[in-house]
Amino acid sequence: MSDSPIAIILTGPGINCDHELARAFELAGASPRFVHLSELMAEPARLDEADLIGLPGGFSYGDAIAAGRVFAQMIRQHLYPAFVRAIERGAPMIAPCNGFQIAVQAGLLPGPDADSPWPIEPAAPCVTLTSNASARFIDRWCRIEVPVNTRCVWTKDLKLTAASAMLPIAHGEGRFVPDVDSRLTRLEQAGQIAVRYAADDNPNGSAGDVAGICDASGLIFGLMPHPERYTTWSQHPLWSRLNEADRQEEPPGLAMFRRAVSHVVGAAALRA
Repeated sequence: MSDSPIAIILTGPGINCDHELARAFELAGASPRFVHLSELMAEPARLDEADLIGLPGGFSYGDAIAAGRVFAQMIRQHLYPAFVRAIERGAPMIAPCNGFQIAVQAGLLPGPDADSPWPIEPAAPCVTLTSNASARFIDRWCRIEVPVNTRCVWTKDLKLTAASAMLPIAHGEGRFVPDVDSRLTRLEQAGQIAVRYAADDNPNGSAGDVAGICDASGLIFGLMPHPERYTTWSQHPLWSRLNEADRQEEPPGLAMFRRAVSHVVGAAALRA
């Protein structure tokens, strides 16, 4: 690994949050590199250079058929083994909003159980992100909570204050629905719920107030809110009213990226 970890950010038609994601990685101490989906499909080994991976938000391929569906099929058909290699060598990955929709349809989330290997072929999706209960596109800030038992390296032990326990959302298909009720229970027991909406501020009707999940390793983090849009205090909708005490800690978005970068740096130090 170079002096700063390399964060590969996938881009493609309709992706529009790639530069925000790059800025978040940069603020956290990583070196972002953009790679177009078509380039990566032509040379999947380029993903082997990544210490961290970002699947940005947006409206990939115009959200044709369903949100993230086309982009996800490209990954399933051409890039799934490269992603599995990255996961198995310990590269954290974040997938906000459209990235979350892509990750679940590509078979990357929630992934296999902790005691099971990654399958050779991508599994059929067992959770989905479907139309908001309101049947409307929602663009606002929501209050969030982090489960105490989460294994997600991006959110584990994340301390939230009243000012920081918020993230912005912007989606029309963000309602988290498991294939069966027992799936949600299994994810909770395995520590794979990475972030929740506050119980009285669930914007889309997600089961269990789930805003984001991780895989069993805690490395792959998918969520509907946009942490890359809350990396500085001035991005808070009421930032001018925050007192100095509110701003002593890092905003939650930056803290999430910082945790992942620190995880990579720490793992590299142990290998050295």
